[in-house]
Amino acid sequence: MSMRFTEIGQQLRAYRLESGLRAEEIAARLGVSRAALYRYEKGEVIKLDTIKRLAELLKISPLSLLGIGVEYYHRPVGYFERVRQVEETADQILQLFGPVCYLTTSDAYDSALAECFEEAAEQVTTERTAMRSMAEQVLGILTARKRMYAMRRPGIIAMVSLSSVQRMLETGVAGGMQVSDRVRRICRDVAVTEVENMAALMEAEPMGLQFGLLTGAEPSSAFKILRARDRVSLAINPFRPDTHPSAHTGVAMITGADEAIAAHQRVAEASWREALKGAAGANRLRQLAATAVPA
Repeated sequence: MSMRFTEIGQQLRAYRLESGLRAEEIAARLGVSRAALYRYEKGEVIKLDTIKRLAELLKISPLSLLGIGVEYYHRPVGYFERVRQVEETADQILQLFGPVCYLTTSDAYDSALAECFEEAAEQVTTERTAMRSMAEQVLGILTARKRMYAMRRPGIIAMVSLSSVQRMLETGVAGGMQVSDRVRRICRDVAVTEVENMAALMEAEPMGLQFGLLTGAEPSSAFKILRARDRVSLAINPFRPDTHPSAHTGVAMITGADEAIAAHQRVAEASWREALKGAAGANRLRQLAATAVPA
């Protein structure tokens, strides 16, 4: 088996964030320096015995760390980091479901998330520092994803559902989080702005960016298919970007299995055929934004 140490290192970093363990904790348990652990994450040659010990420590299969089979993530931070890594080489991203395409959202969206995460940390009496640290990690990863998208501009086909857009307009960004009335008003305003921005992009149809609005039954799961020159990855995702970093709302999965990718591609193609596009989709989104309750 040919071992791709750069990819092993990338997955090691994602699983380390997923575990919640600090780099120095893992290094100490392995009997190596923190600098050595970071070198592994950057793609330095790593012994198979060390891979086995790391897998045991991170409570995953050694095969997952080697990039064989299915990767599982139950924390948003681990999944977002892994998606960031895959997006670094993706030439095309196909997204199904959700109220927005995160990579095309505005800076105001991220600012609203930061306010929500900070208020959530203020509401707890214990683990406040840990919650803030986790929020900073997630926000940093999300920012890096947008920065990479702005540099590389992979093609995006994004399908959002009418019902999920309606819910976002009603509750605002981060609708599932308990925040003050002040922050909730900000989140609702941002939701309206994002829908209007999405309508403008849908109508303009800039090169490499296409939106579709799904008006039928809501999809049962959200997923992405990311295509690079040498591989295709399927990411099945229960974590929206505006989910709190400490939330346990499901298990995300990433795989390169041909059968899984083909099955989800068929679902995406069928959904795209039925989706509202161009001016028709843009007009429907603007109608929704116009009827949103003022914050």
